[in-house]
Amino acid sequence: MAFPPGPSLALLQSYNWITRAYPYLDECAAKYGDPFAIEFPGFGRFVLVSNPEAIKEIFLASPEVMRAGQGNEILRPVLGDNSLLLLDGEKHKRQRQLMTPPFHGARMRAYGDDILRVARERLSRWKAGEELSVHPTMQEISLEVILHAVFGVGDDPEYPRYKALLARALESLGSAALFIKALQVDLGPITPWGRYRDAAEQLERMLNAELTRRRETGLAERKDILSLMMSARDESGQPMTDTELREEAFTLLTAGHETTATALAWALFWIHSVPGVRERLVNELKALGENPTTEAVTACAYLDAVCQETLRLYPIIPIVARKLSTPFTVMGYELPAGATVAPCIYLTHRREDLYPEPTAFKPERFLARKFSPYEYLPFGGGVRRCIGAPFALYEMKLVLWEVMRRFELELDMSPEPRAVRRSVTLAPAEGTRVKVRRVLTT
Repeated sequence: MAFPPGPSLALLQSYNWITRAYPYLDECAAKYGDPFAIEFPGFGRFVLVSNPEAIKEIFLASPEVMRAGQGNEILRPVLGDNSLLLLDGEKHKRQRQLMTPPFHGARMRAYGDDILRVARERLSRWKAGEELSVHPTMQEISLEVILHAVFGVGDDPEYPRYKALLARALESLGSAALFIKALQVDLGPITPWGRYRDAAEQLERMLNAELTRRRETGLAERKDILSLMMSARDESGQPMTDTELREEAFTLLTAGHETTATALAWALFWIHSVPGVRERLVNELKALGENPTTEAVTACAYLDAVCQETLRLYPIIPIVARKLSTPFTVMGYELPAGATVAPCIYLTHRREDLYPEPTAFKPERFLARKFSPYEYLPFGGGVRRCIGAPFALYEMKLVLWEVMRRFELELDMSPEPRAVRRSVTLAPAEGTRVKVRRVLTT
């Protein structure tokens, strides 16, 4: 058998799938089982797999066979040809080596002060008795963290212009139409593609000017990720080109903004909707004392479990795709070269044999056992695991610590979760509405 059963989608159905992703995955899994195939117009068949043993085979297979860059082809018009997500083979290996150092060890931890400073400034605007949606604040925090940590422009006089332009570029990514070839038509501001292209071109000009300015003023004292990427050299002593730097910077912007904000909004929803979670988390954080180090905060076991369980229930992306360069057998199906196989993060995370009561929020799962990278994969896996995963979790933990130590919140919405599409993610409806019952510290 070449392909497992599954639906073949028309253009309008593809749009619905992108906007409804999680419910549609549930429906397909219930109807067709594991694995199943979905055919998208213009992109061919995607074979979705949630079996951990099959996922292990996929992640451990040669990257020359499993072409993740080609599997992400839907992103090429938005991210460009040089984005790490679109590269394969030696190009991917080179680019990943150049980009990895800023996201590990002491360099990453150095961004902790920036994260806390930004979070404190934004959260200081929350007042006792106020009713608000937390998602916009989380968006503001994540954008400013990117401006500080990735672009290094927090103290720059051009900061307001940078912020406005980056926010506009991100807002332009909000339409699902951007990812459907037939709808990538530039008719100016009346079309989503036209709005995106205008914002992207302005961002390109800004980044070109910034790269030139940094080379003129020097990079030695700069510690932001963009400057570190500019200073990096490959094994032959060559730096990234300006095109590579621009497209990687835009990839970090799009991958690190709405995703982190959405994860934080979901975490705060679950913390305040499941009895006992908030109390246990607050008690753990109180035990750290008045002025704990960022390392002490991020090492908290229950805080980590809350973040992990949040990403289990609503992973940032539902699938990771690999296009086959040669035939490959998955769970008895002999897939031909050119087919796309896609470990389904969402469905794997909801397997009852791995996670009893899979729709329930239970952080203690992650205290009781350690899941393999083929059972729990919120950032993908194998050699293509998200390069920014350590930074995302680091930021998530520090922002949650700031919220929990400063406020007593009450959920101001139904405790039943409902996901709605927001840019490239599915966020809690209403952005998690809360009432600020008390301000605990300023």
